[in-house]
Amino acid sequence: MANSIPARGRLRLPKATATISLVLGLMAAVAIVGFNEVGYRRSSDAVSHVMRDDRARNALHLLMQSMQGADAGQRGYLLTGQPRYLEPYEQAIRSINEQIIQAGTLFADTPEEAAQFNGLAERIVQKLSEMQATVRLRRDGNDDAWKFLVGTDVGDDLMAEIRVEIKAMIENRSAAVEQRRESIVQSLKSARGGIALTSVIALLAFYQTLRQARALAAANQRRKEELESERDQLDGLVKQRTARLAELATYLQRVREDERAHLARELHDELGSLLTAAKLDVARLKSKIAGLSPEVQDRLKHLTESLNAGIALKRRIIEDLRPSSLANLGLAASLDILAREFSTRADLEVTTEIEEVQLDASAQLTAYRLVQESLTNIGKYAHAKKVQVRVRALPAEVLVEVRDDGKGFHPDLVQPDAHGLAGMRHRVESAGGTLEVTSSAGSGTRIAGRLPKSGVMRQSASPDSMQINDTALANRG
Repeated sequence: MANSIPARGRLRLPKATATISLVLGLMAAVAIVGFNEVGYRRSSDAVSHVMRDDRARNALHLLMQSMQGADAGQRGYLLTGQPRYLEPYEQAIRSINEQIIQAGTLFADTPEEAAQFNGLAERIVQKLSEMQATVRLRRDGNDDAWKFLVGTDVGDDLMAEIRVEIKAMIENRSAAVEQRRESIVQSLKSARGGIALTSVIALLAFYQTLRQARALAAANQRRKEELESERDQLDGLVKQRTARLAELATYLQRVREDERAHLARELHDELGSLLTAAKLDVARLKSKIAGLSPEVQDRLKHLTESLNAGIALKRRIIEDLRPSSLANLGLAASLDILAREFSTRADLEVTTEIEEVQLDASAQLTAYRLVQESLTNIGKYAHAKKVQVRVRALPAEVLVEVRDDGKGFHPDLVQPDAHGLAGMRHRVESAGGTLEVTSSAGSGTRIAGRLPKSGVMRQSASPDSMQINDTALANRG
């Protein structure tokens, strides 16, 4: 039986207490989610602005580096006249144009920043124009003109103004970054404080619920112990009744076998004597009446054959009721005879692998009935072509196995009113063994019983010692 407590046996928290705890828990959860969401949104906006400010500062730094590179390349070319200084100069000029376009998008958020950057861009364009003019004059060999332009210090003044403006814009961006970082810190502090306060409230509600739960758990534990005590009593009663039913089934099985033995004895004694007398009378008539007509001779022959068939039928019925071969010939020979007769009667190929095994008389009868019932089921339902009967002696037990290649079945889908398998299982388990049934649709069936070996071979004194007499009687005349 299951160990879980039935729902009707459990105690529950008062409805008001459970409702209050649930409401407090939901409020705490909503508050925590709210604080967390507000802090997340503020922090996310601040981080986004910080990243934008960092990109703007980086763009200004790159722009300044490119201007310095272009200025250095121009001065190198003006002083030396060597074309190798023009390559970094021209590369810097191209980079500056692209950087001005990219940086312009980073300062377009507010009109003030956009105007400041546009002024910076104008000065950069003027400086680039001045550098291009001096480089062009130097390349054309007009030394007086480019020296005059250089001597006016217009380019130096523009460069100084550019440095100052870039530095100021970088400082503004740095100040904005610090302000955003401070905003992030404040948002995190606010969220932390709100979450801490909400957590305290949730802990108080949890503590109250925990106290109620502990009291409820103690009450449930007492209820569980009571239920387990009742369950143990019921288990004991069920086991007791199950044992009684098993004893009753075993007793009925034993009574059935005794009745079969009694009926077999009666058939052998009463019916056997009648058939014997009839057979002897026919034999005397045949010996004393001479010159019989062919018709009378045919009738006597037919009567003799009918008596022989009756004797054979009586012998087969007796063997089915109580196999005398178990006491006279042993289990191996009895199963071999049973298999041959079934093969002839059912027109099936039956192979046997039967070893001499050590079983007492009761276990031998169990093994014989197991094979007999299995062959009967095969003949009725299996539609098999080949059958195999095996008996093997294992170290501590005896394996009795019947296989067929028939249509098979699903053991779990056997109808409740099909008592054949249940009877075999009970018979084997009553003998202290186990029964295995393996089958599937289209794959045949395997029935295997494992019976414990007996300490000493014991032969039962069966009253059914009539097979030899029946065989002799059938062969007489």
